[in-house]
Amino acid sequence: QVQLVESGGGLAQPGGSLTLSCAASGFAFSNFGMGWFRQAPGKEREFVAGINWSRDPATYVDAVKGRFTISRDNVKIRVYLQMTALKPEDTAIYYCAKSKGGTATPGAEYDYWGQGTQVTVSS
Repeated sequence: QVQLVESGGGLAQPGGSLTLSCAASGFAFSNFGMGWFRQAPGKEREFVAGINWSRDPATYVDAVKGRFTISRDNVKIRVYLQMTALKPEDTAIYYCAKSKGGTATPGAEYDYWGQGTQVTVSS
């Protein structure tokens, strides 16, 4: 069965960096787009970044452009989210998600989700 397992969350100071990793299994990973979403307390889950099966182009929400980078390794069957210049408003649970198709945009359909990893940005 499809499994997505996130790791790499934790506590970071403002201006710091973290890299999230999502280990995928149970499907033909290289054929599907993959996305990262986040949900802050009291807010709806939002799209953060997506990477298509062909890697280019990646898509980002405006709030993280220039600070976050999504990438994928089709050999290790993982998708990553490198987060730099972190801000307190980046605090959220971050989820990895599998797209139903080859693209991973905010409007794409996602059919499987990981359990999430907590990212807290605080001094």
